[in-house]
This record gives sequence, structure tokens and C-alpha cells, in this order.
Amino acid sequence: MQTILIKAVNLINEGKIIETDILIRNGMIEKIAPRIEGQIVDYEIDARGKYGMAGVIDDQVHFREPGLTHKGTIRSEARAAVAGGTTTFMEMPNTVPNALSQTLLEDKYKIAEASSLANYSFFMGASNDNLDEVLKTNPQNVCGVKIFMGSSTGNMLVDNPNTLEKIFAQSNMLIATHCEDEATVKANAERLKAQYGDNARASIHPELRSVEACVKSTKLAIELAKKHHTRLHVLHISTADETKLFDNQTPLAQKRITAEVCVHHLWFAAQDYESLENQIKCNPAIKTADHRKALLPALLDNYLDIIATDHAPHTWAEKQQNYWQAPSGVPLVQHSLLMMLEMHHQNKISLEKINEKMCHAPAVCFQIEKRGFVREGYWADLVLFDLGHKYTVNKDNILYHCGWSPLNHYVFHSHITHTIVSGHLAYQKRQFDETKRGKRITFERK
Repeated sequence: MQTILIKAVNLINEGKIIETDILIRNGMIEKIAPRIEGQIVDYEIDARGKYGMAGVIDDQVHFREPGLTHKGTIRSEARAAVAGGTTTFMEMPNTVPNALSQTLLEDKYKIAEASSLANYSFFMGASNDNLDEVLKTNPQNVCGVKIFMGSSTGNMLVDNPNTLEKIFAQSNMLIATHCEDEATVKANAERLKAQYGDNARASIHPELRSVEACVKSTKLAIELAKKHHTRLHVLHISTADETKLFDNQTPLAQKRITAEVCVHHLWFAAQDYESLENQIKCNPAIKTADHRKALLPALLDNYLDIIATDHAPHTWAEKQQNYWQAPSGVPLVQHSLLMMLEMHHQNKISLEKINEKMCHAPAVCFQIEKRGFVREGYWADLVLFDLGHKYTVNKDNILYHCGWSPLNHYVFHSHITHTIVSGHLAYQKRQFDETKRGKRITFERK
């Protein structure tokens, strides 16, 4: 394993920013001190003037393998993640075949073990008829169970009330939910198809995937979780109304119900459909500016706990189809940290809060073992970045397998310089070292 010495980095960690040296050995953080001298190392990184923090942990991505590899692979999307400072991802089960059995779930872990540059975990999928398989899931080495309470790929919609009740009552796992009420979405679709027919544009997406659909489904998930004392994590909150359903008084480590917001819901608003059309079509929909405006204060005030991406690549050709045929999803994992750093440049959020919501909070929320913080004895997952170096997104540096981004031509005012994954210098100066793979993360759960 590599021995790495980081010199004079401005370390953002646990609510503070300090200049320090960091010594990494055998994959772990061995020492953090103002000055570390006399060490024989494989790499010494002069980080003077740069900032560093624990690597980003993204609790919601779609890397498309197996079955949809024309859109993305675990290898391609993990490389993009690492280039953007994300060192750990948790991937969703709506691949082909859907990860609805323990065997299919483990198949994905095997692919990642062989190909992922980032650390990884995979959600077990729930359907209307696989409760026995769901209950076999090991809480020590699987991040959680995913329930789509709204339509998705394949046999993933869980709309049977009895099944929902049983999963919430019997599962000892964290349950992550996609909350959109299916009946409301279907009724909206019938009305909008009658109104617009084949001439529909992406701007109607917030009407299809409406505020009412989100709120109704999120309320149901919370009711079930409270009834059965289930550990619930509600994904990609997109409305002002939903933020009011969560608690900001209980410390995160003690919360039984938590919530996530995604970078695209903080960044885009409904007026952006005019220029970006289906590029930003996603579920739940990007909604009006009033809803976007409410999400950031809710995040800063701890009603929303985690920042993630819901990274979901599709080919450019797929996205150019008629609105009704174009799939939902946006590729974002390479640029999520840059997006939040840009919001820092705009004086909207502090570096300490970015670190808390993208690194510390996912580790606490999911009870990840020895990751998410820069501490002696923890795994060395780190990202270094330059706040004074511009970075322009273009087709030559977009690393997603799909080859496009809604941020194309955007000029960021920060730049990711180094990413260290489990003690391995996986990325530096726009170059990858793929001689080592990321690790399967584990969880400190009883």
C-alpha cells in the first residue's frame, strides 16, 4: 500500500478549518499534525494554498450495470465520481435485472470489486413480491433497502399497501424511499396527454411529477416509519412543502427519519427547462424557483440531512426523444462537489457545511464504519481542491459514459486536484491510477 504525506493542507473537518499535515499508511490515516517530518513516503503532496476534506459519500447513484451498460458502467461512472472528489457511492437496484434477490445483489458487488475505482455499496431492491429476499439482507455490509413508492424501471414499484406495511414492520435495515404517489402521477399524465398530446415539452414535467404527488407519498412513508419505528431515509426532496415534514431538533445520529436533497434541485429551477429541455428531466421533477429557494435554508437548518446526486446517465439520443419517450435522469456525480463549491463562491453555503452534508452526515446517517471524517485510525478517503482555479466543463473532460452534461460550458471557480480512495492516490492532475480498486464499505449496526 502507498504511504502518502500531505503537507500544509487547509483541512475542513468537523466544523473547523486548520492548516495541517496528514500521513497516510496502509490505507489508513496514521497521523494528523501541524508538521510531520522524517517520514519515508511514496508520495508527498504539497497542498499549500489548497483545501482538503474527507471524500464525498454519495448515497444515491445509478451506475447502470448490469444490463444498461450503453448508458454507463460501474467502472466508467466510478472514475467520473473519483475525478469529482466522490470516494464512496451507494448504488440503486433498478438495473437489469433488478437487484431483487440476494444473488443478484451480490453479482453487483462482484462487478464493483473487479472494476470500481471508488468505494461502494449497493441497495437491495424491494418489489411487491420479494419480502423474503429483502429480509435476508445483511445490515453489516449492505447500505439499505430501496423502495420505489412511484414507478421506475422493471418490477420495482411497491404500491401494494400490505407489502409496504410488512416491509416497514419487519425490516431491520435502513429503508430508503423514492416518494411520488403513483395514482396522482397517472392522473396527471392522463390530463396532460389529453391537453398536449405529442407536442408536450419538458416544461410540463413539474405538473406531471407534481408537488402533490411528492407530499402525499412522503407523508405515507413517514406515517409507516413512525408506526413501526422503522429507520427511514427519504431521498431527493424537491418541494418546500416536504421540508416541513422533517425534524431539525434531534441530533442526526439519533434520528429515525432522515432526508436527502440532490444538487440538481438546489441548482436548477423550472425556468431552466426552456434551454435544457429533457436534459434536466428527472424524477422527482425540478420544480419552480420558489421550491428551489426553500431547499437550501432547510438544508442549512438541518431539516434536510444529506446532499447527494441521484446520478442517472442516459444516452444523448435517448434524451433527444419526444418528451413522453425521453427517460428521466441527469448525470451529475463528476460535478456535484464543484456545484456546491460554486454555491460557496456565491456566499450561499460555508465550506464547513458542505463538508458536513456531503461527508460527515452520510457516514453518520448510514453508520458507515471508519469513513466520512478525517481522523487518525480512519480509512484515508480524501479530496483536495483549489478554490482559486477555474474549471470549464466541456466534452473533452466530461467522463460519464454517456458523454454529456447539462453543465456543459459552465465555468466553475474551483478545481479538484487530488482524490485518495482507501489510501490509494486514485486521481491527480487529471490522471487516474487504476492499479487498485475501491473497497466494499461496512456498517456499524447492531
